[in-house]
Amino acid sequence: MRTALTVAAAALSLTACSTAVEAVRGPELAPIGYPAALVPTSQVYLPSPEQQRADRAASANSLWRVGARTFFGDQRARNVGDILTVDINIDDRAQTQNSTQRSRSNEISGGVTNLFGLETSLGRAFPGGFDAGNMIGMEGESSATGSGSVNRSERVNLTIAAVVTDVLANGNLVIQGRQEVRTNREVRELTVAGIVRPEDISSANTIRHTQIAEARISYGGRGDISRVQATPAAQSLVERFSPF
Repeated sequence: MRTALTVAAAALSLTACSTAVEAVRGPELAPIGYPAALVPTSQVYLPSPEQQRADRAASANSLWRVGARTFFGDQRARNVGDILTVDINIDDRAQTQNSTQRSRSNEISGGVTNLFGLETSLGRAFPGGFDAGNMIGMEGESSATGSGSVNRSERVNLTIAAVVTDVLANGNLVIQGRQEVRTNREVRELTVAGIVRPEDISSANTIRHTQIAEARISYGGRGDISRVQATPAAQSLVERFSPF
């Protein structure tokens, strides 16, 4: 238990330190590495180019090397580690407008003609008068009016290179890509991930974002501008849990 608390405290201190350093120096770019978010633990990577060249057998009396990737070969991505280009062209518009109006009124009355002969006695108990034929009376009225509208417009036009991180049993490819650009003290991040069919990849080794199943596209940034625009943490907690 003490070990877990010590590790948690160390992690918090490192996070606070990195946040303080980022506030002073600005955000740092993430290190370049093989995408790993969607890669299973049993992922098998392709051998290095040096190993591939060592494994290839020489072909006697041939102008072509066995296993080469050019010269009439299909250059589209189809193996783990291959790269393909994703064209992101989002231009969505949505506009809806709804209105409802409802009203209702009702009236209920009831009475008895004889009540065990007590009509006269009840009349004496109520000096203002008593009418057994109108013993119960209820009235009700309700009305409701509502209206709402949505007007949304989104446009993103970007291109990013993604890496094939897995090949599924049916041949579909799992891809993932990340791109970072730093301008002054602001880092712009673009990430894309999803599943594509090899048949949808064009001859130029590109694919549209609309052909990516389970697409996850993120476009944002981090840095001084993003930090100033974000709501403070304490205010976010108050707004989230406030019952009013």
